[in-house]
Amino acid sequence: MRQSFGARPIPTTFVACDIGRFVGTVSVIACDEEPRPHYKPWIATLWVEPEDRRRGVGAALVARAAEFAFDVGAARIHLLSRERRRTHYESLGWAVLEADAPEPGLHGLIRDAKEGTSR
Repeated sequence: MRQSFGARPIPTTFVACDIGRFVGTVSVIACDEEPRPHYKPWIATLWVEPEDRRRGVGAALVARAAEFAFDVGAARIHLLSRERRRTHYESLGWAVLEADAPEPGLHGLIRDAKEGTSR
């Protein structure tokens, strides 16, 4: 992966803290979907503590992970989203690449480096 994405390694994980307290985490990984190895890299394993949700922590973590992926040379990034969060990601510049894949209610989304959107 280092050859594909520059000197900084993938996978990489970002952790959000608030005054030393864990708030959330997200990772950039090479591939999150074994049947789709040509889709890379992925924003994955987003977690925000329940008491810290709806405060912009998740959006900030995803934005930081996306920035990192683009900085190391990715032209396009991917993530999987449940239906209930799909429109949230679309409002942040993501677009659906595959609906109901790999399973019903789960969508593959993409974002391009150049415009911050896809297709």
